Amino acid sequence: MSSTVLDSIIAGVRADLAARVSARPLANVVAAAASAPPPRPVLPRLSGPTLGVISEVKRASPSKGDLAAIPEPAALAATYAAAGAAAVSVLTEERRFRGSLADLDAVREAVDIPVLRKDFMVDDYQFYEARAHGADLVLLIVAALSDAQLRHFHSLATDLGMTALVEVHDAAEIERAQAIDPALLGVNARNLKTLDVDPDAFGALVGTIPAGVVTVAESGIRHADDARRYAREGADAVLVGEALVTHGDPGAAVAEFAAIPGTQR
Repeated sequence: MSSTVLDSIIAGVRADLAARVSARPLANVVAAAASAPPPRPVLPRLSGPTLGVISEVKRASPSKGDLAAIPEPAALAATYAAAGAAAVSVLTEERRFRGSLADLDAVREAVDIPVLRKDFMVDDYQFYEARAHGADLVLLIVAALSDAQLRHFHSLATDLGMTALVEVHDAAEIERAQAIDPALLGVNARNLKTLDVDPDAFGALVGTIPAGVVTVAESGIRHADDARRYAREGADAVLVGEALVTHGDPGAAVAEFAAIPGTQR
């Protein structure tokens, strides 16, 4: 079987993880997670009368390469929060996204709103690590996990008090995700195995998501009209990165997104 972009990213994630585990044993991270302040609730912030905006601190991506330098992630996150973001997403994957746990720490100190550790979560260590660094949410990418892993990691995140953003990109993955009864489901218009974007993916899939599940539209959001379309199609929230970090005034962009009326799904 040929290797996909996702396979390559995960191989790098595992290599970097091994170095961190060697430097800081799991027991130490578990203890740090236990002593961290409690996670913040996020679902009410993403299902209000206006579109919830998860604003991302994102320096680079596998599809576009370098996007923005972001020398002060804390300042950017504070701008997002002041403009009405419901949560801040922080890329911590190092090789393709130029992120780090230091970025997560900086953002956590700068804002009081929920923070998502956005990474390729494939090992228990990463979940304790996320909690130890103050994450309120973690990402579970269905395409990267077996059914057993998905179930186990969802339970672990829940046990640690965090909310799992369960990410899918096709009907088969939605069916797999429903087995764990997620409270928060993201439909990514970008196929992580090929990096192709299908802007019609959310609209085509949202009707198969059970009522009561908070839905997030991810990728393909270049400007407010894209976000409005997702809201009309049934999105409770959007996750936006590139369009913000490449914008001349990210605060104004967040405010515009956050003023969009919420879904009537």
